[in-house]
Amino acid sequence: MVEGTHVKPVIGVIGGSGLYDIDGLENKEWRRCESPWGTPSDELLFGTLDGVKCVFLPRHGRGHPIPPSHLNFRANIDALKRAGVTDIISLSAVGSLKEELEPGRFVLVDQFIDLTQGRARTFFEEGCVAHVSMAEPVSRHMVDKLGAAAEKIGIPVTHGGTYVVIEGPQFSTRAESQLYKSWGCSVIGMTNMPEARLAREAEMNYATVAMVTDYDCWHEDHESVTVEAVVRTMKTNASRARDLVKAAIPELGKPRSLCPTGAERALDNAIITPPYAWDSAVLGRLDAVAGRVLLKV
Repeated sequence: MVEGTHVKPVIGVIGGSGLYDIDGLENKEWRRCESPWGTPSDELLFGTLDGVKCVFLPRHGRGHPIPPSHLNFRANIDALKRAGVTDIISLSAVGSLKEELEPGRFVLVDQFIDLTQGRARTFFEEGCVAHVSMAEPVSRHMVDKLGAAAEKIGIPVTHGGTYVVIEGPQFSTRAESQLYKSWGCSVIGMTNMPEARLAREAEMNYATVAMVTDYDCWHEDHESVTVEAVVRTMKTNASRARDLVKAAIPELGKPRSLCPTGAERALDNAIITPPYAWDSAVLGRLDAVAGRVLLKV
């Protein structure tokens, strides 16, 4: 909940591959949340952890039936916004593009390169156009709290790095992997874009915990990435991710000031279409995402 210059956080957790629940939640209840943007990946799991309100969404659905290219990112983010979420922890399995980022390490990324194709990447379509800044796509406050929690419980963690997002569902070719490595990217995955873009449009704080499962196929001394190799490490990572969420949420849930990266006010000067030209059908879908701004007019 955002009130003036202060926030009483409601923590949303988007679980990646292998993460279909949150340990330790009290008063747990799965609820179906409707969205004008379509059907979210699954029901939302509501509950509290040490008194902090939490909402969990399995990104691929329970049992992992939905591939990256078919995820309805807009419905997922809109549903979390309607559920009252202010801050999103995005858990994501990734491949490593750097020698020092070994399988099992968690990377708190601070930048993205989006190579996805054909995914709906904005809530602001024809009829109400907006351009939000993505210069700082993650919340520094959340990254600091997640990093401190990881270090406290002994999870190997790296602060900072660039996540290159590919369409999938196939893994990259060796030539592609070597190209992304030459760009200086740290990790590679398939799910955090347009998720991070949409979270910013919805004025929600966002942070990615990228969980390394393998060295991508650039590494000649390691086997090329396979599902079997990924799953082996993913099981360990999933257990660590649950521990991290339990350790971080009590700190992330404390009342705080507005994020210095401006997430809670991302739409203040972003909508370029004048009110007289707004399409009423588009506005009807933006009530949760942009109601703070649109209702002022």
